[in-house]
Amino acid sequence: MKELAVSKIKEGTVIDHINAGKALLVLKILRIISGSRERVLMAMNVPSRKMGTKDIVKVEGKFISEEELNRIALIAPRATINLIKDYEIYKKFKVVLPETVEGVLTCPNRYCITNSQEPILRKFHVTMMDDGVVARCHYCGRKIKELDKYVIST
Repeated sequence: MKELAVSKIKEGTVIDHINAGKALLVLKILRIISGSRERVLMAMNVPSRKMGTKDIVKVEGKFISEEELNRIALIAPRATINLIKDYEIYKKFKVVLPETVEGVLTCPNRYCITNSQEPILRKFHVTMMDDGVVARCHYCGRKIKELDKYVIST
């Protein structure tokens, strides 16, 4: 297996072990769009012994917030976060799937009270299943498996 040669970043965040094909959604969650000032390196479908294939995102000059971590955990529950200072990893950890998330997902049930005009904060209970992350709406009980379709980016 050939190795991917990627330059180091001086300061910022490296998100590794992202589920293959989800790197663009991670960038959306981080609010990195065309015209953003951050220097970004994204690698998709990189060979991985643990995952088969994975995505990697490096963002120079940005340290991600807890809210962003919670959103990333929903779509990449095995992701590893490396915080970089002076070209060295100063902190490394795995994302932790939160038990509940508020204001992060939209409910697919169009009759759910969260999709009405009522000022109710969307709340979901999150669990890890064999085939991925599942979220259940606190109000109507609807379960969703393909969370990337329902993650609110901003």
